[in-house]
Amino acid sequence: MAVVTLKGNEFETAGELPAAGTQAPQFELVKTDLSTATLADYAGKKVVLNIFPSVDTPTCATSVRKFNEAASSLENTVVVCISADLPFAAARFCGAEGLDNVETGSTFRSSFGDDYGVVFTTGPLVGLLSRSVVVLNESGEVLYTEQVAETADEPNYEAVLEALK
Repeated sequence: MAVVTLKGNEFETAGELPAAGTQAPQFELVKTDLSTATLADYAGKKVVLNIFPSVDTPTCATSVRKFNEAASSLENTVVVCISADLPFAAARFCGAEGLDNVETGSTFRSSFGDDYGVVFTTGPLVGLLSRSVVVLNESGEVLYTEQVAETADEPNYEAVLEALK
């Protein structure tokens, strides 16, 4: 279990992020067309897993926008924005914002939050995901992780981009 804060109040998550140098856990996420995305779908590409509570909060929305901008200049890299939001909410947000350099994945039918250790187990956000980033290489090995200590803060974008080099 990890402990993070939300506006200074401590809350626990289900576990720890996968360690750098290990193979990323397999996952299934629901895409905006209700099909399933798996880790195997991204084989041969670098992957940024941008994990957050809900796209309908300011910090989460900002992270999606910033990763969308960064992704436009990244070669052989896909950014997957992951939350417990329904796929319809993710499609609505990305459509309204004109964001087409990121993919979205919903955890509403998966164990992703438990498998990656990021689902909140205490506090008002129980069942949602702790703001985190996991960067994978082309073979699914973890290059970098960050679980943001204060949920209202943004991830370290520079560190993510550096890990992709």
